[in-house]
Amino acid sequence: MILYVSATQGEAAQVPSDYPLIVTGIGIMRATLALTEYLARADELPERIINFGTAGSLSGNTGIFEIDHVFQHDFDHKVIEQIIGKPFPNGIDLPTVSTLPTAHLATGDSFVNDPDTRARLAQQAQLCDMEGYAIAFVAQHFGIPCTLIKQVSDNADDAAADTWVDAVDRGAHDLAGAIRTLNQTLNRL
Repeated sequence: MILYVSATQGEAAQVPSDYPLIVTGIGIMRATLALTEYLARADELPERIINFGTAGSLSGNTGIFEIDHVFQHDFDHKVIEQIIGKPFPNGIDLPTVSTLPTAHLATGDSFVNDPDTRARLAQQAQLCDMEGYAIAFVAQHFGIPCTLIKQVSDNADDAAADTWVDAVDRGAHDLAGAIRTLNQTLNRL
């Protein structure tokens, strides 16, 4: 079984009803808690987790992307490394399984909508969201392969909040199509 994970019902609105789906809520903590709770209670773990949803573009990209690297942008792992005296990783490389273009994803608990944050994050990633790293981290902890599929909804700028609201419906249709295609690819593996 493949488990589908979305932050909002709006993003998941077009996913077929027979697909196993959990909607976590927005943000790192909600995503971590909802997915961990689901997996801890499951009689059988899924063979893969597919997280899908919207993301802000940090580089002007549009479309749907598969994430090949994700990190938490609002966590200063360098300071933790100095304190504990050893490496403290803050990033997960994800093997890709689709023919979608790939991107790096910066995840954080703040909705990116200012030019300074956007410019800083654009040095390390093409997209930003609020759940991807949490989903990948929990999946890794449980030993479950994870795929992140993100559809650009906004430009992570001062118009991002308004643009995101307008883009969710269209994004739900686009994401559902990408998920169907991804399922066909995974079924051939």
